[in-house]
Amino acid sequence: MLRVLLLVVAVLSGSAAAWLAVQVRHPAVAVAVTQPTPPAPKVPMQDVLVASIDLRQAQPLNKENMRWQPWPEDSIDPVYITRSEQPNALETLSGSLVRTRMSPGEPIREENLAPLNKGFLAAILPSGKRAVAVRISAENTAGGFILPNDRVDVIHTDGATGGGDELTSRTILRNVPVLAIDQIVDEKKKDEKGKATVIGKTATLEVDSGQAEILIAAQAKGTLSLSLRSAADNDDYSQQMTKRFRVIRAGRTETPVRAN
Repeated sequence: MLRVLLLVVAVLSGSAAAWLAVQVRHPAVAVAVTQPTPPAPKVPMQDVLVASIDLRQAQPLNKENMRWQPWPEDSIDPVYITRSEQPNALETLSGSLVRTRMSPGEPIREENLAPLNKGFLAAILPSGKRAVAVRISAENTAGGFILPNDRVDVIHTDGATGGGDELTSRTILRNVPVLAIDQIVDEKKKDEKGKATVIGKTATLEVDSGQAEILIAAQAKGTLSLSLRSAADNDDYSQQMTKRFRVIRAGRTETPVRAN
């Protein structure tokens, strides 16, 4: 009996020692419980009317080239057209003409549209501005490389100074926008041969009322040439100046004031 008892004690002691050895070699690893990530709060959205394709200047709007696009409410500019305020905008704005080029996805603003029942050129002219056409040729328009939306200096050449044959030229207007060459108002419109240059007979310039008088008078007593300006120099439009020169108007000589 004693032997059996000793044998049982020995077996139990060996089992306990084995269990302790396993616990020392492989300590218990705590399992971290990951809490589920709360969902991100939803951003309030509204539908905004945008261009669905590249819209060119003077292109009419229709249901195919504009669409509704979800837009974050906190990023909506007051000038954007929203479905909540103008649910029938696709129908009511169809036929309106685009004043300035718009890229796909760009919000459409009513200030950039011209009504179809108005002349396009009159619609795109800023308040106080005039459109004046001057005679041009390839020789006096940088070889035909002057296009709509370029800016130019206007140079007047007068060969009647002092009654002699000497030619004198002077810049009478600076940094003047070109609205159109002949009847082309889109600078990216090409001719039937795919050329990017436009050699026309008239260039329509955007000027104020005082500059319009200077242009017309200068054209009547000489020739005008357009000097193409670098795009890097076109930030001084508000500082346009005219060179003082004598203008013949209604049979009398006057000296115009400088344009603002």
